[in-house]
Amino acid sequence: MSAATEAVQKWVEQVVIGLNFCPFAHREVERDTIVYQECHATALETSLQAFANAVQQLLDTPSKETTLLVFSKGFTEFDDYLELLDYAQLYLQQEDLEGVLQIASFHPDYQFADSTADGASNYTNRAPFPVLHILREASLERVLKRYPNPELIPQRNCEQAELLGRDYFEAILLACREPKQR
Repeated sequence: MSAATEAVQKWVEQVVIGLNFCPFAHREVERDTIVYQECHATALETSLQAFANAVQQLLDTPSKETTLLVFSKGFTEFDDYLELLDYAQLYLQQEDLEGVLQIASFHPDYQFADSTADGASNYTNRAPFPVLHILREASLERVLKRYPNPELIPQRNCEQAELLGRDYFEAILLACREPKQR
């Protein structure tokens, strides 16, 4: 497993599951229904092809619920990543996959539009590497129906992030990037 994929897996375990940012992730890790796929490309067109391939692979593999497409080399600039995200969303629209799949976005420099760059709430969407998280919408809708007040999850996560603070998350992201000791 590559260092980038390993870092994202650690982040899923320590932040997404460990802090319960996604109350549904633990089950998918336990069931081994998450695909981690790495893209080494830096060019937009090549990266979009990798995204299209990841989408098709997920659609062709009913036993998998979600794919985390990790960009190990490209899209380090947040604005470049946002352009990639826009094109990925457009691809889902053009392929008539809205309502079938959706994308969650994560980036080391993620910044909400209404937040300052150093706001701790940004860490709810900050990962060690740029990631396009492709989810099956039907599966998400099923679990949301069973979860009380799912619309409060983002607000709760931001409040928790603000309480824990920027330094806490910077330390976790740094630790996630460190290779496993063999």
